[in-house]
Amino acid sequence: MSPDHRNHTPRLHHLGKWMPSTLDAHHKWLGGVIADVDSKESHDLHPVLQEFQDLIESNTRVYLLIASMFGEVPRNRTYATDPTGCPAMRDYKHMLNVLNHLLTTAPSWSDFSHRVGLVGLPINAVLDWPMGTPSGYAAFLDPDVNRMIKKILNVWGEFLQSSESAKVLNDSPYGWFGETGKGDLVEVANMSAKTNHSFEEMFICDPSAEHHGYKSWDDFFTRLFSEGIRPVASPSDNNVIANACESQPFKVAHNVKGRDKFWIKSQPYSVYDMLSFDPLAKQFEGGTVYQAFLSALSYHRWHAPVSGKIVKSYIVDGTYYSEPLFEGIGDPEPKAQHDIDCAGEVMSQEFLTATATRAVIFIECDNPDIGLMAFMGVGMCEVSTCDVTVSEGQHVTKGDQLGMFHFGGSTHCLLFRKGVNVKGFPSPKLGYNVPVKSQVAVVA
Repeated sequence: MSPDHRNHTPRLHHLGKWMPSTLDAHHKWLGGVIADVDSKESHDLHPVLQEFQDLIESNTRVYLLIASMFGEVPRNRTYATDPTGCPAMRDYKHMLNVLNHLLTTAPSWSDFSHRVGLVGLPINAVLDWPMGTPSGYAAFLDPDVNRMIKKILNVWGEFLQSSESAKVLNDSPYGWFGETGKGDLVEVANMSAKTNHSFEEMFICDPSAEHHGYKSWDDFFTRLFSEGIRPVASPSDNNVIANACESQPFKVAHNVKGRDKFWIKSQPYSVYDMLSFDPLAKQFEGGTVYQAFLSALSYHRWHAPVSGKIVKSYIVDGTYYSEPLFEGIGDPEPKAQHDIDCAGEVMSQEFLTATATRAVIFIECDNPDIGLMAFMGVGMCEVSTCDVTVSEGQHVTKGDQLGMFHFGGSTHCLLFRKGVNVKGFPSPKLGYNVPVKSQVAVVA
């Protein structure tokens, strides 16, 4: 999957469309950002970025890691430009200046080639090359670095909840309600359910109001389906498991281990790490994991796959830009191709289940043949805010809302205990989303 950097062959990022579809689309968006940043003689950093700079310059360990990750990006023609085709960032001060611009910029639609340009993960893109180095691997696993990144992303998240962020919700070529922007949003939603609804029929909105009635980018990102658009599968049959998220099947794994080497290329699941060593994790050793990923264009709320009582729920504060070394030049396999994969973070879905920020919700099902099961929403890169909207002890009915992602969130998992005969999951080869709340599996 590595791109041919020498001739700039376009590389399509099909996995959720979080990353750009082509290098040209990358360049068209981020090139303008970097040019704008570089054109300014002085840069007044946002206080949170000044704090990050102070951390880098006052903590020897952090300085060594951050400075080294830029230094370890090979200085050859392949890496003369970043994944967008723009001049690559070569130091942390340039990185801070670009991030400073992005903190007050909402993800925009790119009409270029009728594909999503750099709308999904803009911060991820500016970090792509340094992320894939050995020092980048260490830096983005560092607790102090991740605490700082969390602060930065929280600031961006606050902007995305402001009215100012709604400016991109317009009908221009760079607006989400432009001809192809709205068209692709509707196409993705209709394809999964094999329907032919308009955006206004599909989602709760007010087309006569400014920004279709959405108060902010976050309000749009967490938009609700209209009543009846996504019915619950077999609501009275507790043997039918509903799809928790509008998502594309990625993997089904049986007899998963309690602890495994999830950082290797085969990326098996490691249940204890996934569930943050919760005392309940042991019950899922030898069980089944179903994983599916969300599209950047899709619905981002989670719904109960079963009826039952919420036993426990919590957020695991994980990493934000960590990817395994086999996606970069630090690949320990001597015969491997030593290129940095510019979609490495997106492609490492199993790795993320054990390392990224995530929400874990345990449900004691009304169906005794299932018993205890777990839902896990996994945040990826930007913001990665997992918002749980149920509480412990609450009884939920299949299809009820469990929570949502606030800009970010690439994947989710359903975990079943050993001995639960759950089958009929959709094939990872499906190639498109399975509708939320529709049947995703059955228990025999």
